Order: sequence, then C-alpha cells, then structure tokens
Amino acid sequence: MDKKIKTLRHFAKDISIVLGLVLIWRGIWHALDDIDKWFFGGSHFWTSLAGIVLGLLILYLPDKDLKEIEKL
Repeated sequence: MDKKIKTLRHFAKDISIVLGLVLIWRGIWHALDDIDKWFFGGSHFWTSLAGIVLGLLILYLPDKDLKEIEKL
C-alpha cells in the first residue's frame, strides 16, 4: 500500500510540474502574440525570424556547434 501512495504522489508531482510548464509556455505565447500586434500590426514574420536566430544562437553558443539540430 505504501508503494501505491508513493507512486501516486510521484505522479501528482509530475503532473503539477507539466501543468506549470504548459501554463508558463501559454503565457509566453500570448505575450509574444501581443508584441506582434502592438509593434508589427499582427505580422508574425519579424518575431518568428528573431526567434529562429535566437534559438540557433542558444544552441550554438555552449558547444560552438549545432549538433543538437542533427537529431531533427
């Protein structure tokens, strides 16, 4: 019985972490949509381009390579 309770607690903790991350991502997503509306008239082109460049930099800088992208 004790093992079932530990498993249930572990599952509940994992679900709460996932839920928290999803809600944070949702908030960031909506904030970026608002930035697109305010500064670029709703066009996602410039912020998408900036996101791609920033993402590539984040992947490149630690190791000075883009091997993480090879898995795609």
